Formats: sequence, C-alpha cells, structure tokens
Amino acid sequence: MRILFTGGSGKAGRHATRYLLDQGHRVLNLDRTPSDVPGILNRIADITDLGAMHDAMQAWADFDELEPGTGVPAFDAVVHFAAVPRIMVTGDAECFRVNTLGTYNVIDAALKAGIRKIIFASSETTYGVCFANGERKPEYIPVDEAHPTEPEDSYAMSKVVNEATARSFQRRSGADIYGLRINNVIEPHEYAQNFPGFINAPEKRRRNIFAYIDARDLGQMVDCCLRTDGLGYEVFNVANDTHSVAATTQELTRRFYQGVEQRREMGEHETFYTNEKAKRLVGFSPRHDWRSEI
Repeated sequence: MRILFTGGSGKAGRHATRYLLDQGHRVLNLDRTPSDVPGILNRIADITDLGAMHDAMQAWADFDELEPGTGVPAFDAVVHFAAVPRIMVTGDAECFRVNTLGTYNVIDAALKAGIRKIIFASSETTYGVCFANGERKPEYIPVDEAHPTEPEDSYAMSKVVNEATARSFQRRSGADIYGLRINNVIEPHEYAQNFPGFINAPEKRRRNIFAYIDARDLGQMVDCCLRTDGLGYEVFNVANDTHSVAATTQELTRRFYQGVEQRREMGEHETFYTNEKAKRLVGFSPRHDWRSEI
C-alpha cells in the first residue's frame, strides 16, 4: 500500500513505519522533522495547517513517481500518529489545540482526497487513570473498550475529542476509520534499560494499568488494521498479552484493585488492558513478551 504516515519521526512512529516498510508498504512520513529510518520518505509539514494537509494528501512521495507520467498517485491509507505526546511538554491549551485541530485537519483532508482507510492514534489515557490527580482505579477489570472515558487532563481530553471527531467523519463518509488506544510504548532497548527498575516495584506501573505495548507489535497492529476492511468506525486497545511486572495478575488484583469489579477470570500474567477485541476483529497477535526480551 501507498501510505501517508503522520508523526513517523516520533518514538512510536519510527518503529511502526519500519514495520510497515518490512511488510512491503511504501511510506511517506509527514512530520516537522524527517525520519532517520532507512527507506522512509519524508515531507515536512505541520498538522495544524489545514492547507498543508490537503496538499500532502495529493503529493508526490519521491521522484520515481514522476516516471509513469500519469499524475500524482493516490494514497491507499493514512496513519495519523502526529501529536503533542503527553502533558507537560507544552502548555495544556496548546496540547489540546494541536492534537484536536491536527486530527480534524488530517481526517478532513484525507477524506476529501478520496482516501477510504484512516488509522489514528488514541491513547490509554482516555480511561482517566494515567494522568489523574491522585489515584484513580478503573471501574472494572480487565479494562475493555466499553470502559468509560472520563479523563481530567488536556492530553487525554484531546484524545477523547479526536475519537468523537473520527466517529463523526466516519458517519458522514462511510470510510473505515480505526482508533488505536495505545498503551505505554516500549522500544526494544528499553527492556534492559527500564524494566529492572519496576518489574519488582509494581506501584510504578499503576498509572499504565500495569500494561505495555512493544513498539514492534504496535507496528503489527497498524498493519493488521490496514489489511482489515469494512469495520466502519472502531477503537481498539493496543497492549501486549501480559502485564509488565513480575507479580501475578491475581497478586496485583489483591494489592491494587480491592473492591474493583472483576468481570471474568484472568490468566496468571494476563494484562489488565485487554486486547481481545483487536485479536478478534483484525487478527492482532503480539509476539514480544518482556520475559523473553530481558
């Protein structure tokens, strides 16, 4: 597929675009800084500039596309990861502005260019646990996509708004628009670098609902969505099968989730951030478990 990928220079984007390249896709990265991933094509643009987004959706990716003499080829899909990545990077209002306006612009431009497959990055933070002021527990476990999304911070608020924006665009267009509620992204080098500091200190992972997503498995999830047509609007939790600490799921439940409704029996190390829907609807099958990486 010929794919426009926004935010491909970021932490998650670099690994996702590399994975897509390995699957044979052609990827044009749209970002404010170019990607250093070999084989990725780059276009410098700002997602808050609506005109630039409309221009990018109908742009050449590289010089070889001039050779057929048939005009600018169409993109098969847009993957939208570009965003202010969390709170405390910019002011709260700026975070909200960039993320919401940018997402509106990207989806609007993509649909008006005739692109019928859009995948966008939402977040685990939409459930209100990650950036809560103090401790907030999920309403039930495991956390699935039906769990209420009632955050209190500007970043998570922007992601909730983006989901509503995407759902509205899908309703009027009929295109396939899939949102990924991405959990804490772990790059391959971060297993040895970071995990020893918290695998035996689970309280450090409470805000991430004890979960994680390997950056390479995130790339696989994007590819699964690209290959799955006809779902309309959907959102998916994106996490690995197991949680990120040494304690068992049952031990974590007793220590951190006393009084929280548990809706089914869970496996010994099963993630509290369930990925069952992604497995069932798009064939997601994460391959990287931290226990085999360290």
